[in-house]
Amino acid sequence: MHEYSIVQSLLDSCEENARANDSTEVTKVVIKIGIMSGVEPELLKTAFDTFKEATVCENAEFVMNIQPIVIDCHKCLVKSELSSIEFCCSKCESTEFDIVDGEDMFLMQLELKTN
Repeated sequence: MHEYSIVQSLLDSCEENARANDSTEVTKVVIKIGIMSGVEPELLKTAFDTFKEATVCENAEFVMNIQPIVIDCHKCLVKSELSSIEFCCSKCESTEFDIVDGEDMFLMQLELKTN
């Protein structure tokens, strides 16, 4: 389960950001997870809840925004969202497109408690 190493990296980033902003507590962590990121949201939440103990995120709310796949079709020039891993344009069914979103996981927002 690579979700555990992802959470460890996420917690490290939270610690660094809290320290850089003179905070001792993170109250909210918001992430964006692309459908094609290879990250299982439920496993990630379980890992976060398990490893946040005794960190600046101990009492943090964990919010996951699931990002659909966004493609730019080369044939019909339409940008569209795919809600599942489909490899064709939803308008013209072409397989010639670029994926522009939905492959990554990003830390989008932290809310910090200031002293």
